[in-house]
Amino acid sequence: MRIAILSDIHGNLTALKAVQADLRDAAPDLILHGGDLADGGSSPAEVVDTLRESGCAGVMGNGDEMLARPAALEEFAECSAGNSAMWDVVRSMAASTRERLGDERLAWLASHPYQVVIPELALVHATPASCWRAAPPNASEADLEVIYAPLERSCVVFGHTHVPSVRTLGGVVSTLINCGSVGLPFDGDPRASYLLFTAGRPLIRRVPYDVEAECDRLRVSGLPAFAWTAAMLRAASPRLP
Repeated sequence: MRIAILSDIHGNLTALKAVQADLRDAAPDLILHGGDLADGGSSPAEVVDTLRESGCAGVMGNGDEMLARPAALEEFAECSAGNSAMWDVVRSMAASTRERLGDERLAWLASHPYQVVIPELALVHATPASCWRAAPPNASEADLEVIYAPLERSCVVFGHTHVPSVRTLGGVVSTLINCGSVGLPFDGDPRASYLLFTAGRPLIRRVPYDVEAECDRLRVSGLPAFAWTAAMLRAASPRLP
C-alpha cells in the first residue's frame, strides 16, 4: 500500500497545487494530512475546500485548534517564551483567517481527531500528548520511545516543526518520520515537502513551486503581517515578525 502524508500547508494554495500534481504521478492509495492547514497563508478557505472535496482525512494541528478554539492560543501563549508582540501578530492573523474561513470550515477543522492510527502507521501533528509541542530535536532514543510508543505502531509520522527527517529507533517505534511542510518549510529548502510511504519504505518528496507567485498572493490577500509569512517562505526558515 502506498500512503502519502501532507502536513503544515498553512494556507499556501500554490504549494498545495504543486504537490497535488506530483501526487498524480505518485498515485498513492491513501492520502492523509498532518494538520496546520489554513493559518498564516494567503488562501485558507481554498486550501480547506480543496482537502474537504478530496475526502482527505487527517489530524488536528495546533494551528487548526487555534482557529477553531481561540482560547487554545491564549492557553499556549501564557506558558510560552514568545514575546507579547509576536503573540499580538499571531492573534491578528488568526482573527483574519477565522473570518475568511467562516463557521462551517471552522467546524470542519474542529472535527479532526488528534491522532490517526491505521495498520501501517500512526499519525499525529506533534506528539500523542500535544499538538502544540514536538519532541526536542536532540531528544534521546529513550525519550522518543516514551513519547511515541503509546501509539503502538512501529512507524510514527508527525509534522509541526516543518523540518523533514527519518529516524531509525530500536523500540516499539522503529521508524519516526517528520514529513516536513507543504506550505512553509523551515529546513532551508523552499520546495514543498511531503511523505510517500510505500510498503514500509519512507521517502520524503520535494516539489518545487513558484514561491514568488505565492508571495504575490499574500500581498493582496488582506492577511495582517503578510510580509512575515513571505519572508519565511523565501528563506525557508523561521523568523520573528
